[in-house]
Amino acid sequence: MTLFDFSDYGALLGLVTNSLIAGALLGIVGGLVGFFVMARDLPFAVHGISELSFAGAAGALLLGADVVAGSVVGSVVAALLIGLLGARARERNSVIGVLMPFGLGLGILFLALYPGRSANRFGLLTGQVVSVDGPQVLVLIAVSLVVLVTLLLVWRPLLFASVDEDVAIARGVPTRGLSMLFMVLLALTVSVAVQTVGALLVLALLVTPAAAALRVASGPLAVSLLSMLFATVAVVGGILIALGSAIPISPFVTTISFLIYAVCRIVGSGRASRVRSAA
Repeated sequence: MTLFDFSDYGALLGLVTNSLIAGALLGIVGGLVGFFVMARDLPFAVHGISELSFAGAAGALLLGADVVAGSVVGSVVAALLIGLLGARARERNSVIGVLMPFGLGLGILFLALYPGRSANRFGLLTGQVVSVDGPQVLVLIAVSLVVLVTLLLVWRPLLFASVDEDVAIARGVPTRGLSMLFMVLLALTVSVAVQTVGALLVLALLVTPAAAALRVASGPLAVSLLSMLFATVAVVGGILIALGSAIPISPFVTTISFLIYAVCRIVGSGRASRVRSAA
């Protein structure tokens, strides 16, 4: 079995234009949201939301409805439940731990009942290189713009609430409302990510790039920009490599994302050692 075949790469490239657009959008939005995910200590929430996003997408697939819409509904329901029931970190983790197996089990049930192509079922979990059609791209663009514009509008108070919630509350910042708003934005971002990399590996785009950026940068703006760059390189690079392969897209995306993190960790550790030596 040949794992890679780039002989018809030029012809195949035209088939993934929509996926490349979706991937670039996901990199930008996911990288920016990922910064706040790390600042607010919500990596576990990303995984929990992705499981119900998967269930929503699988349910839509079974019913013959729009998969993106199903994914969005599942993500938003999960985010609202986590936000409403998990005000504190310990409560939040408990809620997520309950929702994750429920969402995954529900999604698997829907896929087991789905009579269509097995590739569609497998793609919801691990992603597909050719999985986004024209109407879906428009939906993804709209969702991405909503997330980006909203984040820019609430950037300062959200950053304040993320860095020091107690002081933000004392200053009158509506931290509870901002927390719920961010959970909804996170849900929308996860629903976009599921369409490209699958439900199981969303963390590779919403956590790993931001974690890598934090190793080599410190300011919020620098970390956010680097996170967006790393996420975009991972997803677009993964699509371009997967195009000439029989392997799903997700292993390539996760590998690129991990390699970026590994390099950043080495660079960050070396820089810290030089600082300690100079001191």
